[in-house]
Amino acid sequence: MKRLSLLLLLTLSLGFTVPQDNITGENPLRKIHNEAFVQGEYLKYRIHYGIINAGIAELKIEGIENRNGRQAYHMVGKGRSVGMAEWFFKTRDRYETWIDIEAMVPWEFIRDVNEGGFEIKRHLIFDQFKNKVRDLEAPKKGVFEIPDGVQDLLSTFYYARTLPTDTLNMGEELPIDMFLDHEMFNFKLKYLGLENVKTKFGKVRCRVFRPVVQEGRVFKDKETMTLWVTDDENKIPVRLQTELVIGSIKMDLVEYRNNAHPINFR
Repeated sequence: MKRLSLLLLLTLSLGFTVPQDNITGENPLRKIHNEAFVQGEYLKYRIHYGIINAGIAELKIEGIENRNGRQAYHMVGKGRSVGMAEWFFKTRDRYETWIDIEAMVPWEFIRDVNEGGFEIKRHLIFDQFKNKVRDLEAPKKGVFEIPDGVQDLLSTFYYARTLPTDTLNMGEELPIDMFLDHEMFNFKLKYLGLENVKTKFGKVRCRVFRPVVQEGRVFKDKETMTLWVTDDENKIPVRLQTELVIGSIKMDLVEYRNNAHPINFR
């Protein structure tokens, strides 16, 4: 069911003011050109396990807020189980991230997950100037060192959409450093080529990617995750599918609005 958790992303404010570091700017931040998304974008996905309607995932750019004296997008991801899945694995997930508009790196990340009674809470505060991060939910863990440009679980989704894909060759990989559960992961998106995908809105040409983590492994043996992203300036995922030992989990785009550019469905 961890695959369902990732698909439900694929992140509630805790009700107090987050302490802000007195950042002096030891390391200058990069500048990333973004044309893929804008404030107000909303994406909704339906998740199926075989023929079972298993869940709903929603992603929204809520607004622009201040973090560490800089403007940041506030993104919210919510996931929940529905139908039969409520009976055997009730899921309520919420993720939040605040991403620097210019540098496309997170300043803050909240993860509030309840999956079948199993709970995970994270509240990460990033100092991207000093390459450090701490978790307010686990203060005894101390401060972690992180590399330049590190992403959290939710910001990875948005940052990946800013990466250039027009000149990719088959088999080429896009590297992304991700901090998850107090560990660093060398996450990559392997490019598999172009494919026309049939959706509820019509057919659309997509670039196909395969997420890869840790020394070339793609999740577990006999399990494969594939991602279809619109071949346009939006770079919106329209389908994500995980092949399991028995059956598969599939997530399809069922609603979208306020995207930066029209999508050429045919």
